[in-house]
Amino acid sequence: MDYSQFLAMRQEIALLVVFLLVFLYDTFMPKKALAATASFSTVLFGLFTVASFLWGNPGEVSAFAGMYQTSATCVAIKNILNVGVLIVLIQSCRWVNGEFMSIRRGEFYELLLVTLFGMYLMISARHFLVFLIGLESASLPLAAMVAFDKNRYESHEAAIKYMLTAVFSSAVFMMGLSFVYGLTGTLYFSEIALQLGNDIDPLLVVALAFVISGVGFKLSLVPFHLWTADVYQGAPTSVTSYFSVISKGAAAFAFLVILVQAFGTFYSTVWEWMLYALIILTITIGNLFAIRQTNMKRFLAFSSISQAGYIMLGVVACNAHGLESMMYYILVYIFSNLAAFGVIGAIENQTGKVLMTDYNGLSKTNPWLAFSMMLAMFSLAGIPPFAGFFSKFFIFNAAISQGSIAIYILVLIALINTIVSLYYYLLVVKAMYISPEEPQIATFRSACTERLGLWICVSGIIALGIVRFFYDSINALGAGLNAPDTITNLLNMIG
Repeated sequence: MDYSQFLAMRQEIALLVVFLLVFLYDTFMPKKALAATASFSTVLFGLFTVASFLWGNPGEVSAFAGMYQTSATCVAIKNILNVGVLIVLIQSCRWVNGEFMSIRRGEFYELLLVTLFGMYLMISARHFLVFLIGLESASLPLAAMVAFDKNRYESHEAAIKYMLTAVFSSAVFMMGLSFVYGLTGTLYFSEIALQLGNDIDPLLVVALAFVISGVGFKLSLVPFHLWTADVYQGAPTSVTSYFSVISKGAAAFAFLVILVQAFGTFYSTVWEWMLYALIILTITIGNLFAIRQTNMKRFLAFSSISQAGYIMLGVVACNAHGLESMMYYILVYIFSNLAAFGVIGAIENQTGKVLMTDYNGLSKTNPWLAFSMMLAMFSLAGIPPFAGFFSKFFIFNAAISQGSIAIYILVLIALINTIVSLYYYLLVVKAMYISPEEPQIATFRSACTERLGLWICVSGIIALGIVRFFYDSINALGAGLNAPDTITNLLNMIG
């Protein structure tokens, strides 16, 4: 065996080094030094993130007989996930340093890093065996993270629901893979595409349905979404914020790779219309159920279901523009959703309140938190000129580039749903700024790490929206040319 192949996995190896250092620190450092576990882990991961931007791209490399592949695009999506994880770590420092977490600080960071490693494998896998290893590595430790708050019944319930759903979805996924292997004799993505050709086998239709179901669980696509709201509500807020963006981004990219590279022509012949139906159901049901929620974490759970439908528009595009738009959308979604969860976490850590009515008059007592939440809601709703507007515009544009009538109808339905989502996102803004009721939350000063996390998220929302748009527009006017492609420029910086 040529061990030099491991050099292609420089990001995975570096992440394992971070994991080992955190594990050794948690295991062997004296008890007094363990209070700095959060700072040590966050700074170490921050250095790893910077190093990934600077030296993480080995070019397009294939290793282990083609089972693993990395490229500038794979590195870019991993770097996007790293940014999201770093924000989660910063925002969670206060919670981790609380008395309840004093004996399990290390476990939180170790489990989180293991799940991220699994997502890395999902992104770079070009063989279903490697993909399955990554899927399980990314799923099973999350059940333990959901159950961290062992003194709350909701946390136990959420962990059991997540575990049972994860096991069932994995079984369905592997059943589909067994059909695929029986029909093609291989689990390599590229060889499966060659073996399938244009033949439509009924068993293959079932196999692809099972594969889509397994990945749909990770993305919270309807009808595989029923676990989402209960798990988001029962899990600690820091774990919920990690759930909401990081695993969704990795699963979306992996889904695109599977459909394009493995099932290709067969997908476009048989399952394209079914994927359209999944997207419409996901966006619509997510929006309708979000309107009914009074708990902020359940509210954002159904919001994330709807956002998963929008992300899938980049998948149905099945081209480079769709991939770029999807990556840009995920990056914007990370900043927007983590800003919302940052505010929820800061308020919950201080007061324990998570109901939407608790946010009445928040702008009078905590104007910075109210302002951050307002920007997050505006961006998630796609209100111009914030980043969420441009991410939705780009992903709609990528979808309609196919030019089919069905795509135009799909995008039209998505646009109508965007108007519906505007209503429930503005309910939060109304509670904070317009509600005549007395403020429910007294004035308080959030932790410095919580403020830092919010500053990063707000800066991202503004930079990826207003600033980036005007920067490109001014450059275009000065050069007398068409505006440069914002997405491509951004991905060049990330990769």
